[in-house]
Amino acid sequence: MPRLIDQALPLQDCTVLSLRPRRQHASLRAAAARLGARVLAISPIAITAQDDAQTRGALATALKADVVLFTSPNAARTVITLASPGMRRQQRWIAVGAGTRRALVRAGIDAIAPARMDSEGLLALPALAQVQGKRIGLITGQGGRGVLQPALEARGAQVIRVDVYARSTVSIPEHRWRLLAAVLQTPQRIGLALTSAEALHALLAQIPASLLPGLQGMHVLAASERLAITARDAGFNKVVIASSPQPRALMMAMLSTMPA
Repeated sequence: MPRLIDQALPLQDCTVLSLRPRRQHASLRAAAARLGARVLAISPIAITAQDDAQTRGALATALKADVVLFTSPNAARTVITLASPGMRRQQRWIAVGAGTRRALVRAGIDAIAPARMDSEGLLALPALAQVQGKRIGLITGQGGRGVLQPALEARGAQVIRVDVYARSTVSIPEHRWRLLAAVLQTPQRIGLALTSAEALHALLAQIPASLLPGLQGMHVLAASERLAITARDAGFNKVVIASSPQPRALMMAMLSTMPA
């Protein structure tokens, strides 16, 4: 009987292209490694905390709202660095998904999260169904979750939005393009983990023209239907939708689409 270490893993010789911000690739690396895949990290965007008096003042107000809603792990982590958040009695804290909830739990916050980890999943939560006259602190990043505020205001809530971080485009170094060119020799064995439309657009704005056809020939592992549409609009034809943005779900999507 062959030893486990000698058995080929299902995604051996496959590569996952991660567009996460710098120093945020570890969880995807671990999920990929369990299936034998490796990760090529190319970070076209960076996350910067908005540490100014106006943001801190707005944040202090938002954290006292009846409901405090976080739209991403970056939002949760940034708030933890900017403030010392704590739940008040009868206050409800909500996270967009499991990763955001874990970040809050580590800070001692007992948040809830929907099974569907996107804006639609949040809006379907019973806790957000009857919000007439309530104040909701919406903790997010610049440009993020544009669907939530108008939907909650239409339900009669007073939304206090605070952009606690900003996304900025990062110049991708030449050696990263060389690494991408190498793996694009077999684009059918590459999966693009897509969890951010901004990251994809930032990548496409910089990519050398010679690499674009190969990039568009790879499989896209979209974290939502909205991101799948973004990918198709950008010229990608091989798109599969993962059950959630979680690394394990993205890898399961890749496992379902990779050729044997």
